[in-house]
Amino acid sequence: MSSIPALLRDRIAETPDAEAYRVPSGDGWTSLSWREVGERVRELALGLSELGSGPGNRVSILCSTRLEWILADLAVLSTGAATTTIYPSNTADECAFVINDSGSTIVVAEDEGQVAKLRSVREELPGVTHVVVVDGSPSDDGWVVTLASVKGGKGDYDAMVDAIAQDDLATLIYTSGTTGRPKGVELTHDNWLYTAQAVREVGLIGPSDLHFLWLPLSHSFGKLLEVVMIAMGVPTVIDGRLDKIADNLGVVRPTVMAAAPRIFEKIHNTVVATQQREGGLKLRIFTWARKTGIRVSRARQRGAAVPLTTRVEYAIADRLVFSKLRARFGGRIRFFISGAAPLSQDIAEFFDAAGLTILEGYGLTESSAGSFLNRPESVKFGTVGLPFPGTEVRIADDGEILIGGRGIMRGYHGLPEETAEALADGWLHTGDIGELDEAGRLRITDRKKELIKTSGGKYVAPTYLEGRIKAACPYASHVFVHGDRRNYVTALVTLDMDVVKPWAQAEGLPLDPAELREHPRMREEVEKAIKQVNDGLASYATVKRFAILAEDFTVETGELTASLKIKRKAVEERHGGVLDSLYEV
Repeated sequence: MSSIPALLRDRIAETPDAEAYRVPSGDGWTSLSWREVGERVRELALGLSELGSGPGNRVSILCSTRLEWILADLAVLSTGAATTTIYPSNTADECAFVINDSGSTIVVAEDEGQVAKLRSVREELPGVTHVVVVDGSPSDDGWVVTLASVKGGKGDYDAMVDAIAQDDLATLIYTSGTTGRPKGVELTHDNWLYTAQAVREVGLIGPSDLHFLWLPLSHSFGKLLEVVMIAMGVPTVIDGRLDKIADNLGVVRPTVMAAAPRIFEKIHNTVVATQQREGGLKLRIFTWARKTGIRVSRARQRGAAVPLTTRVEYAIADRLVFSKLRARFGGRIRFFISGAAPLSQDIAEFFDAAGLTILEGYGLTESSAGSFLNRPESVKFGTVGLPFPGTEVRIADDGEILIGGRGIMRGYHGLPEETAEALADGWLHTGDIGELDEAGRLRITDRKKELIKTSGGKYVAPTYLEGRIKAACPYASHVFVHGDRRNYVTALVTLDMDVVKPWAQAEGLPLDPAELREHPRMREEVEKAIKQVNDGLASYATVKRFAILAEDFTVETGELTASLKIKRKAVEERHGGVLDSLYEV
């Protein structure tokens, strides 16, 4: 197999009439077979070729997750060009940087709003010959054309696909940039084909599954899922609207769904807060069921037998509590997959107790998103599982995780020095600190550059603490742990108002976050969670003081990356005054 378009062509030949994608249509859903997908990709590829897409070119996609994103991506690749992904939340200036740095000559834009961004910086985009709009109108000067009009042509589609080599550039993905300017990660067709082959060897999914995709396709995790599902012939329901996730799960009833930890945290916190608000017998039953389920989950992880009495208790807990939670997700979920950021072990065990196992994995954009994954038969929460077949791992003397294998990037676009540093000695230097357990599963303890060193010389892992506090406090949206070169550790907490509001109303508390954050009852709830986490820690690692912020961290305010990871320097700069106040005597 030489390329992603060749992979698609083989899929069409093998299962032409099987369902490939299912998409929203009015009040219902419309399905496309692999044959129909192939026809649309062929038409679009020939049309893009006439616009100038071809070997050595780049085409940017500025669009949310929807069928047209995948069709455009596959069509671009079929011409021999590479796709550059841009998050739809990016500002006009950020879009201009990616387009120019990548050398993109065509941009596929979702709608008039995204076109307006490009128009506002058009003078800075001299290399862009055409903007192809999915939902919108063409411009009089021909700079903007519609996707519907880009079809057909005189080229030879199969000849274009046959000319693509494994080592040709397929995707240019710009890292989220928690520090510094984003770097363009060059991923080849072979990088993606490797991940598809690895998933096939693991035997995790198959054509009888139904995959629900809402993750950003601009992110390497979403792109990985796109390629894997083509390789495995798994039908995919596509709907990138975040406000529709809960409704869609109940309607389409998928068997597999991938998500970032924030989604699982929000579901967990909503369930826990609802039970706490109802109180009484319901809360006691829920608390008992949770403890029973976690006992069973931990026994399974150890490979230990579950006593008969516990099995009976679990059956009751399942009927009273867990079966209702599974029904919210359509009742057919075999497992979830979590990636892009660390998942709290507490939340993972809660979902496993409910019969909704989350398989946490790990990879970087630089390693084609997928390098490690927990397997259903050997899950160990708190780890990211075993490496994929063909992926090599080493732990450096300083604890840094080093990865090798076919999934590793070609390099950073136009940045030879950064490439040499990242790929020193033939290994990808991840920047993450971790360790391997006796079975070869990887445990990640923190980011190398994010470890806090207190003024007393003690090292503290902030993301570990942040995850534990969020799991303990259902009202917290984000937690930021601070203390580098300080004499103790502090934290900033933001509120998840979707979860907080019903509780605040029931308690007769103010609903304005600016007032609520200072209210003794609100502080009591956060303090209780922090104390719970502190109780199991060494004194130097405990959070001594905290502040609740009036506004949440967001991508738009610059405190989160597009994949919802905290930009630590941005938070420190924006909330420096609050942080300093936590150290005042």
